[in-house]
Amino acid sequence: MPPVLRPLWLLCVLPALLAAASTPQTPGTKAAPKPPDELTPQVADGYRGIWYMNQPLKSEHRYKYSGGFATYPQQHVPIAVYVASQRKTFFVFGGSAGNISERQDELQHLVSYYDHVTGTVPRPVRLLQKRTEDAHDNPTLSVDAAGHLWVFSSAHGTGRPSYLHRSRRPYDISEWELIEKTNFSYTQPWYLPQSQRFLFLHTLYVKGERTLNWKTSADGRTWSAPQLLAHLEMGDYQVSFRDGDTDRVATAFDLHPAQGREGKGLNYRTNLYYAETRDGGATWTNAAGQRLEPPLRDARNPALVRDYRAENLSVYLKDIAFTADHRPVVLYLTSKGFNPGPESGPFQWYTARWTGTAWEYRAFTTSDHNYDHGSLYIEADGTWRVIAPTAPGPQPWGTGGDMVMWTSRDQGATWQRVKQLTQNSRYNHTYARKPVNAHPDFYALWADGSPLEATPSALYFATRDGRVFRLPQRMTGDTATPEEVR
Repeated sequence: MPPVLRPLWLLCVLPALLAAASTPQTPGTKAAPKPPDELTPQVADGYRGIWYMNQPLKSEHRYKYSGGFATYPQQHVPIAVYVASQRKTFFVFGGSAGNISERQDELQHLVSYYDHVTGTVPRPVRLLQKRTEDAHDNPTLSVDAAGHLWVFSSAHGTGRPSYLHRSRRPYDISEWELIEKTNFSYTQPWYLPQSQRFLFLHTLYVKGERTLNWKTSADGRTWSAPQLLAHLEMGDYQVSFRDGDTDRVATAFDLHPAQGREGKGLNYRTNLYYAETRDGGATWTNAAGQRLEPPLRDARNPALVRDYRAENLSVYLKDIAFTADHRPVVLYLTSKGFNPGPESGPFQWYTARWTGTAWEYRAFTTSDHNYDHGSLYIEADGTWRVIAPTAPGPQPWGTGGDMVMWTSRDQGATWQRVKQLTQNSRYNHTYARKPVNAHPDFYALWADGSPLEATPSALYFATRDGRVFRLPQRMTGDTATPEEVR
């Protein structure tokens, strides 16, 4: 163990050892509880992602969704941040403890960076090992004005703890301080560069339902009490993004209906809502600037963009970006239901752009799964770019597919399929994610894995011009050069 990690190791491992004592399991008894999460930071030997599945099905599709989920889910953002002064893209991901089998692996939270000067990556640092294979517990990342890295380690519901870590030194991943052990889900921490404070969007589970909340902090250590933004019917999911280097943060969210022709609850997400704040949550408005009064509880409220329940369609949110004139664009997909396979299609991709007076909806492609998640970029020259697994891939009708780059030069009216980034793959590629302030040399990050069975999972990144690199799965030195995948 590196000397710099020894003091933190001593502090973290003793409570874990004391808490791990348990009695042997005997036939006919309940399984012993899992030991506490392992909180000893240590240097890992490579980049291997977690494989995860959700909701087994009695069909050829096997699961509602599944695959290599190191960068899952889209409700966790940011997971990568480019820092121009350091010429590095820092990122976090959900790693594998090495037992590649359904319900047997354990999730690791890892942090690393890509050095744009040398074109190399160091060995990632494992912050913790969670006693679960559930990729809903994956981490997110924020970087404050002083350069400290903050890692928010989520929990899927209330059954497991969440953690907040801070790097001991600016732009340095070698030593970490555990700030808090608490509980939160679907983490979206935004550092506000103008006011130099945190706005933390997150989910809290209330009687099993997902509620959208926010809280703030000036230093990352002392936080305001959570405030409820929305709890519509049986709950909500959201995606969010920050408008450049401003304090403006926008969120797009849905609802889990309490009633509808197709059904109710988690699997029947629908509707499209939009809200934004420019002052760290002190005030919220819709896109037109109309004041919202949280908490939002009525499905028909001023944040509603489009009533997809009336159209009998499900909504799967993907991303948000802003145009040069600071108007929001939401990327999302609609379908006829949550089950995988052609009967739920078409899986139609849309952009919704705020024109200044109304929302403009434009369809541009289809794919073959609800969870074919990708990212939207709006560049300085006006180019819109999407990187997403919209090609079927080696396991069609499963989560993910082959990654494709799309561009539009007329605000989404027409799109060009510029390049298929992956092909002849062994496994589907999933969850292409964009860094904050994305650099052209590290423009999207994702993982691969079969949606039909537990498999190893590699991590990849793509450049803006369409080159793809695989991060090293095993490293023998302190740094390594990612392999270009041709």
